[in-house]
Amino acid sequence: MFLSRVSVVVSGWGFYALLLVALSLFSGGCAVERGVTLRAGPQPQEVARHEPAAAAPPATAVEQDPAGLRSALQLLDKRLARHPGDHEAALLKGLLYYEARRYQRALEELRGLVERAPNFHLAQMVLGDMLLSRVERVSGMGYNPMLAAMPDSRYALVDDLRAEARMRLRAYRERHAGDSGKERVPGQLLRLGSSVESAILVDKESHRLYLFLNRGEEEVPQLLYDFYVSTGRGIGDKVSRGDLRTPEGVYFVTRYIPDRSLPEKYGVGAFPINYPNELDRYRRKTGSGIWLHGLTRRFYSRPPLDSEGCVVLSNLDLEQIKGLISPGTTPVIIAEQLGWLERDPWELRRAEVLEALQRWRSAWENGDARRYLASYAADFRAGDYDLDSWSAMKRRLFTTRGRRHIALEDLSLLAYGGLDGAGRELVVADFRLRYRGGGTEREWRKRLYLVRDTERWRVLYESNVLERDTTLAGGALLSMDERNR
Repeated sequence: MFLSRVSVVVSGWGFYALLLVALSLFSGGCAVERGVTLRAGPQPQEVARHEPAAAAPPATAVEQDPAGLRSALQLLDKRLARHPGDHEAALLKGLLYYEARRYQRALEELRGLVERAPNFHLAQMVLGDMLLSRVERVSGMGYNPMLAAMPDSRYALVDDLRAEARMRLRAYRERHAGDSGKERVPGQLLRLGSSVESAILVDKESHRLYLFLNRGEEEVPQLLYDFYVSTGRGIGDKVSRGDLRTPEGVYFVTRYIPDRSLPEKYGVGAFPINYPNELDRYRRKTGSGIWLHGLTRRFYSRPPLDSEGCVVLSNLDLEQIKGLISPGTTPVIIAEQLGWLERDPWELRRAEVLEALQRWRSAWENGDARRYLASYAADFRAGDYDLDSWSAMKRRLFTTRGRRHIALEDLSLLAYGGLDGAGRELVVADFRLRYRGGGTEREWRKRLYLVRDTERWRVLYESNVLERDTTLAGGALLSMDERNR
């Protein structure tokens, strides 16, 4: 949708581009004199696109707080030092300088950015606003007479760019405002197993993707990357084929598809995930072909709600993280809104789930059917089993077999971002199970989906993972007309 529209709109920007070049030459490096705070809008106080703008505002908050500006710039400089290709950080630096009325520095940042990333259309628009503000009143990002004169059919691109700007600015402000010195722990990553190098979290509401590195099974994962992403055009959790929504849940990357095997629109590569997972299939969710992928090289990014259900990064960002993603082991947790906890509540929640798993393991190992079955929720399912048929089968096994030794290894605890349909918290335990008993010894991967009822954590769904999701869910590489439906 966005890509086809852009190809039409860009051709109509010729005069605007020429004007910007002329203004750039005219300014000759001098400070802009009529600039005002560039907001992403739309804001209630902003005028309609075809109406004259209001008077310039007084001194900005950034201008009134030079210490805050220095602190914000230092944080952005750290981001750029760690990731020189962090074009979002460069854009934010330009906006901060502009809001502080340090116009020359703002222009230097934005000019350098568009030289490095000429396909970053949001940066191009912001630079254009800055240059145009020398001779015309600009009330907000894209709110200027030149763009207001565009036909409505082509003005949609400007709305898309402003929506992208809102998401990027919101994420920055929330992150900066929340920098109180207290450690913020990802509530979805309670534990990463020894085989898991990294984990990916996607926040649909703020359109951010976070990549965390595993620092050890007993340690809090380390945040390494934080990127803007585009998600599905449909609002809410994916339920059925063709609803254009991005699913919410705990998933695993299944494979890597290089760019040579993809159409250009998917950019530098793609990582399919195992939607629908075991629980999704039990809940009769349909659809397939949900990928984490890039985009056509003509563009740097896409609007916030623009995919058919996939999670879309810039090619530059995908290149940064693709070497850290391992098919079959890297979890991808997608939520409408992620939860961030302080260290103490994070450790308490983690300990509660570990205790529930220990009760389940110990009861199984000791053949205590009563305690073992007490670990299961009333609405438990495992394939064709419900709680009654599962209980009957397990009671038979417990009476016919002798001593067992059961170990849970390489254990990951991954929480869903929201509540299940019954209003319960949901955590996935993914682990390697070693079983020895009755003269046999076996090893396989298992997943337990646990819910927290009023008393404690119990198993809602149980499955054995014989091949740890190393093939694309639903079959081999899907044809393009089957994807995301």
